[in-house]
Amino acid sequence: MTESGVRPPLALTMGEPAGIGGEIALKAWSIARGAARADGAVPPFVLLDDPARLEALAARLGLPVPVRAVGSMAEGAALFGAALPVLPQPLAAPVTPGRPDPANGAAVIASIDRAVELVRRGEASAVVTNPIQKSALYAAGFRHPGHTEYLAHLAGLTDEPVMMLAAQDLRVVPVTIHVSVRDAVPLVTREAILHAGRVTAAALARDFGIARPRLAVAALNPHAGEGGAMGREEIDVIAPAVADLRAEGIDAVGPKPADTLFHAAARRGYDAALCMYHDQALIPLKTIDFDTGVNITLGLPFVRTSPDHGTALDIAGTGKAGASSLIAALTTAEAMAARRRA
Repeated sequence: MTESGVRPPLALTMGEPAGIGGEIALKAWSIARGAARADGAVPPFVLLDDPARLEALAARLGLPVPVRAVGSMAEGAALFGAALPVLPQPLAAPVTPGRPDPANGAAVIASIDRAVELVRRGEASAVVTNPIQKSALYAAGFRHPGHTEYLAHLAGLTDEPVMMLAAQDLRVVPVTIHVSVRDAVPLVTREAILHAGRVTAAALARDFGIARPRLAVAALNPHAGEGGAMGREEIDVIAPAVADLRAEGIDAVGPKPADTLFHAAARRGYDAALCMYHDQALIPLKTIDFDTGVNITLGLPFVRTSPDHGTALDIAGTGKAGASSLIAALTTAEAMAARRRA
């Protein structure tokens, strides 16, 4: 809480200006205004973006959203009921929807940096990030595989970051993240599974209020390796890691065949599933709940969430983008921040 007793607002980054980040932010504020605001469905947020480009975007899409530049997060929180508050982050080049410009990469990165600094100073309660277009940032000199790794860098973490994807009744954690399937297999190590399991269990207790988290650990190979006939990773790596987690007092089971881990009855048996590679985690989550999935970085000294979708360049500027995942990211961030405050 601030000195006035009012909780700080969320800091929302601009994301890729040529993508749908601006549009879904405008729509999220529209939903926050009115009846939804009365029951706290969408918590107050301040957008770190270019006010002029947002005003132009709102006019283009016919969204009656008043955009106001503010000088601080506190001013933005006070204004939120009347207008979308924006901490100005000027862009270097004009924005064409669907066509990222590396010239704006520095502003995109600066928006992330500033959001992290605000939450560290206690002026924001959490960081919520709009999707970035990594190819455009690479052209601007960005050297990290994605948001998750960059935020871990800003936080000064020495361990690998842990990414959780959460939906209404499923949480998944990929042990390996932004690497090819070919490169992921040798990265599935006993130590990597242990790290992901420890961080996930701690986050479920701290940020989700689950007193004794239950983890299900997926196999890497079909049929959990079929006793070694389809690979020995389950025998040599995953099962020993699960045993180590259990020896540390963490309720973990596995390795479980991935093809039977995500149906409704199976999901009721755990609080999060550790998966061995990116798509093993994201395919079931996006199939079960494509619209309201949330990306969460675990183990950071601050709360960070993001919509679980990309920049959607193909529909940017058309008005077709939905704000459901962003709203879920905002409400999840606020709930996590509230638990940390408590």
